[in-house]
Amino acid sequence: MYGANNLLVVPIRVIQRDIPDTMEWKKVFAMIGKVMEDEMNKQINEELYSGYLYLAIAADLEDKNLPGFANWMRVQAKEEQFHAMKFFDHLNERGGRVKLYKIEEPRFEWDSALAAFEAAYEHEQHVTGRINHMMDVAIRESDYATQSLLRWYVDEQVEEEDTALAYVEKLRMIGDHKGLLLQLDREMAARTFTPEDE
Repeated sequence: MYGANNLLVVPIRVIQRDIPDTMEWKKVFAMIGKVMEDEMNKQINEELYSGYLYLAIAADLEDKNLPGFANWMRVQAKEEQFHAMKFFDHLNERGGRVKLYKIEEPRFEWDSALAAFEAAYEHEQHVTGRINHMMDVAIRESDYATQSLLRWYVDEQVEEEDTALAYVEKLRMIGDHKGLLLQLDREMAARTFTPEDE
């Protein structure tokens, strides 16, 4: 049936009957496999947990009257949110289904700034292990788009571990010297988060 200007007119009920709902449509045209989708959803949770952990450390450092260190951890928490959203967007762009799992409650107190940064360094090593595992899965699944995304994270984790370890080593050298601790605290107050740098 044709309408004005000789345009084909198709009754809506015919179109509705022939097109599956949005979720079914996504499943038919998904460009990411179920195994990789599951891994990515786990990693979104890991990244969001990382943000929670760094906010918990920031709160503890604020309580210890170290606002510069707390600022550094707040910025780190924003980075982790940014990292989670990169996975979130990648999954959506490739027809996957984002599932937001419950975020584990982090620890909320550390003995010192050194202990807090040791915990951050240990956590970054854990995240590196997760990213490496995901790369193994992406290679096994021949998921080249996810491999491309994960290369960014592999490089990012080298930087994350290096930075956290550098502060651990500085804090170990400072030891009980309060003047040097406060000087480093002032330096760390200058850190800002710029997504374009990521």
